[in-house]
Amino acid sequence: MAETVRETGSLPVTNVQALAEACNNNGGVDDLQLPVPDRYLSKEPGAEEVVAGGDANCAIPVIDLDRLVDPRSSSSECAKLVSACHHWGFFQYPYVQLINHGVPDQVIGNLKSDVVEFFKQPLEDKQECSQQPGSLEGYGQAFVVSEDQKLDWGDMLVIQVQPSESRDLRFWPTRPPSFRNSVDAYSLEARELGYRLMEFMAKGVGAEPASLLGAFRGQGQSMRANYYPPCRQAADRVLGLSPHTDASGLTLLLQINNDVHGLQVKKDGKWFAVEAMDGAFIVNVGDGLEIMSNGKFTSVEHRAVIHPTKERISVALFFFPLPNMTVGPLPEFTKGDKLRYRSTSYQDYLKQYFAGKLEERKHVEKLKLEQ
Repeated sequence: MAETVRETGSLPVTNVQALAEACNNNGGVDDLQLPVPDRYLSKEPGAEEVVAGGDANCAIPVIDLDRLVDPRSSSSECAKLVSACHHWGFFQYPYVQLINHGVPDQVIGNLKSDVVEFFKQPLEDKQECSQQPGSLEGYGQAFVVSEDQKLDWGDMLVIQVQPSESRDLRFWPTRPPSFRNSVDAYSLEARELGYRLMEFMAKGVGAEPASLLGAFRGQGQSMRANYYPPCRQAADRVLGLSPHTDASGLTLLLQINNDVHGLQVKKDGKWFAVEAMDGAFIVNVGDGLEIMSNGKFTSVEHRAVIHPTKERISVALFFFPLPNMTVGPLPEFTKGDKLRYRSTSYQDYLKQYFAGKLEERKHVEKLKLEQ
């Protein structure tokens, strides 16, 4: 994944955090309040039905990792996990179960603290690790491919974290001083959790996990820290991140401030607001895993919306398979079933994905075979 991201660039745009401060008139002088530029007004207020978070949580399953590893409950919890990944593509992990499986609260706490401190810095300090021409790594905004497309109301820091030899430290912040150590510790701990999840997912559909794990173990992990500033004037008109699926195999999302909810997932034509549980991971299936599982797991369309008065910060960790592999349905997932996706070079798939703007499920849909 690293080389693909480094070959693909994004057009430079105004720093949204600074723009938001001017538009929100934090100084309190009305004459100095700037209007939200039209390029960021990407949706009509109330044009889409959104199911409130309380209702959504009744429908979006919560998976208990303790029950997955307990022989007395593993079978039933595996079935629940598979159903969640197929029908929703998202599920949440209670924090206490994560502690029991090797992601210490201190590791997560250190990462949260350092990501917050990074975004608090003056703009000139953050720009020390800005994106460079021809690369999506670094601080800026991704998927900007034309001068007239709509823009997202958010900034991001994208870095390649694993394997360690793939890192380009030009894009790794040096402030706060503990940032690099915090990211390194977090990515190593979360990596093992990701592998464990894929193992249970494969077992849950009756597939041997060896080939799936073989495609991911030791391969690329990238991290994207997202900063979504408030938008007092037009929170219902802007998007923090446009509707899309992830190109990865699996994504672990950690929300930094759980009192501000902004993630929404699409199901049956409706958007469902996801209220992250305190200390929870939100896990979603990416395009790679949908294709490799022959559709047994679904790469769900999701987006980020904006709060009118509060910032929202999150960290996404993406798991990628072998970059030079031909990705297609694995034999273990196609027994007794028709092939539902054609095979393609994963490297080419990533190039196409990162070279365009975010557009719903268009990339994975192109690979579907007619049934």
